[in-house]
Amino acid sequence: MEIVTLPGQAAGGKVWLVGAGPGDVDLLTVKAYRVLQNADAVLYDALVSDEILALIPKHAEKIAVGKRAGLHSAAQSEINQLLVTKAYTRKNVVRLKGGDPFIFGRGGEELETIVDAGVDFEVVPGITAASGTAAYAGIPLTHRDYAQGVSFITGHCKLESRPMDWQSYANPNNTLVIYMGILNADLIKAGLLNAGRAAQTPVAIVSKATTSQQRVFIGSLDNLDELASHPELVMPALMVIGEVVELAGSLNWFTPKTQQSQLNDLELAATTK
Repeated sequence: MEIVTLPGQAAGGKVWLVGAGPGDVDLLTVKAYRVLQNADAVLYDALVSDEILALIPKHAEKIAVGKRAGLHSAAQSEINQLLVTKAYTRKNVVRLKGGDPFIFGRGGEELETIVDAGVDFEVVPGITAASGTAAYAGIPLTHRDYAQGVSFITGHCKLESRPMDWQSYANPNNTLVIYMGILNADLIKAGLLNAGRAAQTPVAIVSKATTSQQRVFIGSLDNLDELASHPELVMPALMVIGEVVELAGSLNWFTPKTQQSQLNDLELAATTK
């Protein structure tokens, strides 16, 4: 799709590519907050939490542009055109993305369009889903005794037609974080097992990480597909595969509000017996 600009005119606005972090509003950076407070238009993804959206000024135009597996969302070409168009009619245009825009956020692709259109821009990085999710689940992505490296990959592509080099991710001393992999859990499991990763390698799937609805589902590689189809698993969810998952039980510090409420109910019931 060819991007349409206004002939003979230059864009007077600026596009701010902003990472909203993994969900918890307290993990939004100070700079991201300041940029949001001065926004005239905000194009936001489905993964941005309601608490963060509530920070957008009432006068600002808010445009939902989707991006959720299995659901309708705006085409990337439409988003690119919107960013350019709004830069001609607004002063501060914010492209708000969950996590960090440069890690599986298509931030680079969108900025290429902005550059081609001659629009001024700035990038405000955010805490990526991988680090935020792992921290709130008590899983260090690297550890001297368990993992000396970590890889981030996406499982969202059609793995059957675009096979991954699973051999590169079979190293037992490496943690593997998989974005958007739930729908392809069976292919991920088969790929890693066939590449030699041990069937009993610990795995965790973290649902709605850093929010009050966070749930952590822990198992092993040989039942990854079963974990991914758990009836209580709610998207978005992230996979962590590797020996570091063993530490989740002892290093877990985050108690979601919903879980805390259940614990309080149990304590109250115990004291009234």
